[in-house]
Amino acid sequence: MDAIRDIINQYLIIPKINITDIMENCILAFLIYHVIKWIKTTRAWSLVKGLTVIMVFWLFAYIFRLNVILWIIRNTINVGIIAIVIIFQPEFRKALEQLGQKNILKSIITFDDTKEKERFSDHTLNEIVRAVFELAKAKTGALIVMENEVSLSEYERTGIALDSLVSSELLINIFEHNTPLHDGAVIIRGNRLAAATCILPVSDNMQISKELGTRHRAGIGISEISDCMTIIVSEETGKVSIARSGKLIRNIDSEYLRSKLTDLQGKSAEVRRLRLWKGRIRNERDLDQEYRH
Repeated sequence: MDAIRDIINQYLIIPKINITDIMENCILAFLIYHVIKWIKTTRAWSLVKGLTVIMVFWLFAYIFRLNVILWIIRNTINVGIIAIVIIFQPEFRKALEQLGQKNILKSIITFDDTKEKERFSDHTLNEIVRAVFELAKAKTGALIVMENEVSLSEYERTGIALDSLVSSELLINIFEHNTPLHDGAVIIRGNRLAAATCILPVSDNMQISKELGTRHRAGIGISEISDCMTIIVSEETGKVSIARSGKLIRNIDSEYLRSKLTDLQGKSAEVRRLRLWKGRIRNERDLDQEYRH
C-alpha cells in the first residue's frame, strides 16, 4: 500500500495553479494560435511540412541508432536555422510590420502627440468617388492609393511628383489611355495628389484569384505592407474593388466606397453624427420647399 501511495503522490498529484499560471497559459495559447494562423497563410507552411518530414526521419534514426545520420543532423541544425531566417526574411518582415499596425499596440503606446484630425475633406472624398465611377463606366483601368498613417514616400519616389489638389477631372485625365501618366498608381496624401505612375510591390499571396491581373495584385501588395486603402478599377470589366490589410473586396458600388473613405477620413463620431443631422435638416427643408411650391 505504501508503494501505491508513493506512486500516486509522485505521478498523480495535482499541482497548485495560481492566477499567474492561468495568464501565462492564455498568452502562450494566443501567441501559438496566431503564429500557426500566420504560418498557414505564407510560404512557411511548406517549410513546416518539410521540417515535419525531417523530424520523423530523425526519430527513425534515433530509434534504430543510425549514428552517422544523427551526427549529420546535429551538426547542420545551426546552419539550417540561419538559412531559414535568410530565406524567409520577407515573411518575417511582413509579420513584424503587421504587428506594428495593430490597433492594440497603438492604444497602448502613443508614438506622437498630434491631435486626431480628418485626413482629407469632404470635397476630396466626393471628387475621388466621382472619378472612380466615371472611369469604371468607361472601363478605364485605375489604381489609386489612399495614404493613411504609414508614409508611402518610398513608393512615391518611384513615380512622377505632382503635388496638386485632387479633382475628378485630373484623376480621369491621368488614367486616360495613351497619356504619359496612365501607367502605374496614383498616391493621394490628404487633399493632395502626391505622385502618379508609381510602382507598387506585387503581392505573392497564392490564394489570390488567377483571373486578377497585375493591377489588382499591386493594389493588394501595397495594402499588405502599409495601412493604406487602395482603389482598383478593372480595365476588362469596369468593376471597382478596394484592398486593405491584404484583403480584396470586389465589385463595390459608390455608396460602399463612400462609406469606406469616410472611415479612412478619420473624423470623430460626433462630427459624423453632426453631419448626418445637418443632412437630415437640409433634406427636410428641401422637401418642405417642394411641398410649398
